[in-house]
Amino acid sequence: MDELYTLCETKMNKAVQALDSEYAAIRAGRANPAVLNKVLVDYYGVPTPIAQMAAVAVPDARTILIQPWDASTLKDIEKAILASDVGITPNNDGKAIRLNFPPLTEERRREIVKEIKKYGEECKVAVRAARRDILEKYKAQKKDGTLTEDDLKNSEKKIQELTDKFCKEVDALSADKEKEIMAI
Repeated sequence: MDELYTLCETKMNKAVQALDSEYAAIRAGRANPAVLNKVLVDYYGVPTPIAQMAAVAVPDARTILIQPWDASTLKDIEKAILASDVGITPNNDGKAIRLNFPPLTEERRREIVKEIKKYGEECKVAVRAARRDILEKYKAQKKDGTLTEDDLKNSEKKIQELTDKFCKEVDALSADKEKEIMAI
C-alpha cells in the first residue's frame, strides 16, 4: 500500500474512534462515568476533567459518585456539572457529589436515537471527506505524471472499498447503540 492509502485509512479510523467515544458519552439510562468526559472544571484557572481531580465511582446501576481529592473543589465540580449538557442535577452532601440517573422515558429514548443517527451521519461525512481529499491527491499525482491512468483507477477502487468498510462500521456502531437505548 502507498502512503496516501495509509493516510486515508488513518483519517477514517480517527473519525470512527471519535464516534465511538461520542457514543460512550451518551447516557443510556444507567450510570456511565463516560458522561463526565466532556465536563471541565475551572481548577485554579485551568480547565480540568473531573476524573483528574476526583474519584469517580458507580456504586449502583443508576448512580455516579464523585469524591474530590480536594474538598474545596466540591462547589466548582457541582457548578461545572450544572453548566454542562449532562442533564442531571448533582446532589452535594458536603463530602461527595451524587448523580442519580432517572429511568429514560420513551420520548427521551427516541430523542437519543435521533442524536445517535445524527452523530453516525456526521461520522460518515467525515469518512467521505477523507476519501475526497485523498482522491484529489491521487488525481494531482496523475496530472503530474507520477501516476498512470490504471494506477489511478486501482487507487480509486481501493479507496472506495475502504470508505465502504468504514461506513459499514459506522452503521454497525450506530445500530448497536440504538438497540442499547431502546432495550432499556
